[in-house]
Amino acid sequence: MKALTYDHFGDADVLTIKEVADPHPGSDSVLVRVHAASLNPVDYKVRQGYLKGLIDTVFPVIPGWDVAGTVVKTGLDTPEFEVGDEILAYARKDVIHGGTLAELVEVPVRTATRKPAGLSFEEAAALPLAGLTALQTLRRAGVSAGATVLIHAAAGGVGSFATQLAAATGARVVGTASPRNHDFVRSLGGEPVPYGEGLVDAARALAPGGFDVILDFVGGSTLETVPQLLRAGGVVASVADRKARDVYGGQYVWVRPNPSDLAELAELAASGRLKVELAGVVDLDDAARAYRELEGGHVRGKLVVRL
Repeated sequence: MKALTYDHFGDADVLTIKEVADPHPGSDSVLVRVHAASLNPVDYKVRQGYLKGLIDTVFPVIPGWDVAGTVVKTGLDTPEFEVGDEILAYARKDVIHGGTLAELVEVPVRTATRKPAGLSFEEAAALPLAGLTALQTLRRAGVSAGATVLIHAAAGGVGSFATQLAAATGARVVGTASPRNHDFVRSLGGEPVPYGEGLVDAARALAPGGFDVILDFVGGSTLETVPQLLRAGGVVASVADRKARDVYGGQYVWVRPNPSDLAELAELAASGRLKVELAGVVDLDDAARAYRELEGGHVRGKLVVRL
């Protein structure tokens, strides 16, 4: 089969398209013909070696954890799915090796759910990691009706889902974004503020009493503003910086595969209640270029590879 691979850590130049052996489904996995897979920042952080102490890597690596496709073979004990089923999955495994940017991928059934008919394969592939991260972070932080929530990177892959999901609870949502994405943040139900210099003043102007919840989906220096923006008794949660938990007593969230959560998100998206913003759809041959674009840090929504 054709796959995007790399055989050592490095920048996007290490990515190559190769013919590799077809995978086989394990006893509790299904083999999926990939129709679409999406790119996530964690993919290039793994490739650059930043997660070496967290997850074992077995070279050569096929990157990617998000997938939407059709089941072509089942494992020995997979009553959840049959050949021909259309599914989507956050197909994260215990080892970095056989990912989703390939014509075929082995998908553990614990990571997958059926794709609703009203959702395209491209939209479905954009949903798993980012959507689950948003949903699980909101739950861990206790976002609810009446709360005032600050979301960092509100126009990004995770942030765009989190903004919509938080607004749907009845919370008031303020989101950081570049000025070119302010109208987009408004369309998701948020009130935009620029990030960088002037962020604290702009955010406090909207929420003079501080924020009940701060959600960090970008990392870097973002949490430096927590003491100035989080109200007493408020909660901060981050997917990128453990200081949210270790320094500020909040939550550090590492997203988990959860088919029930994923089915909920898929139904919301299929019904139009959750917008899936596609920043672009490319062929597998252009995946390395798409990763370079993602690493630039200014992608709105999700980049998807169509196979």
